[in-house]
Amino acid sequence: MRKLVLGLTAFAGLLLSGCGYNTMQTQDEQIKSAWSEVLNQYQRRADLIPNLVNTVKGYAAQESSVLLGVTQARAKVGSIQATPELVNDPAAFAKFQAAQAELSSALSRLLVVTENYPQLKSDQNFRDLQAQLEGTENRITVARNRYIQAVQNYNVTVRSFPGNLTAMIFGYKPKPNFAVENEAVISKPPAVDFSAPAATPGSAGAPTPAPAH
Repeated sequence: MRKLVLGLTAFAGLLLSGCGYNTMQTQDEQIKSAWSEVLNQYQRRADLIPNLVNTVKGYAAQESSVLLGVTQARAKVGSIQATPELVNDPAAFAKFQAAQAELSSALSRLLVVTENYPQLKSDQNFRDLQAQLEGTENRITVARNRYIQAVQNYNVTVRSFPGNLTAMIFGYKPKPNFAVENEAVISKPPAVDFSAPAATPGSAGAPTPAPAH
């Protein structure tokens, strides 16, 4: 009897291996690992923002709308519970992705504004924070690309025959991924028009002199 049970167990193992079950398990673990690294790098960026905002505020307090935009975008990101289960919920994943894209855009606007403040750009603390932010953005890109590839491999497995039959039996479903079209937009630097002279700090809102008669 014991030999029969062992034989059936071994046979079942061969069947599961042949139908892609083990591959799905492996790829699912790879997705979890890749997702953890994405979250790790996004958190690293979020941790840099308060110091960055405070440093900019010390030189450019009048840029309140830009500073507020970064702060609010960071708060929106922090309000989303980025649990491992999020990768199985397309709607929640899309919300997370949109919030991170909004934060990326707000940071881009902030860095463009700092070009108008030479003293800020020469501040050592600001330069250190900017270098850390740039390095983190590069790590985010690498982590996202690894996650994208892991999800693509997994989704191909669960959608292809005979893996799709195994996926249906064991409840494996395709996972949402970062949109490739958004990836290009997020990584594209903001357009800046240098043809017109930049406004000097404190000149915003100054009254226009009346034409002489």
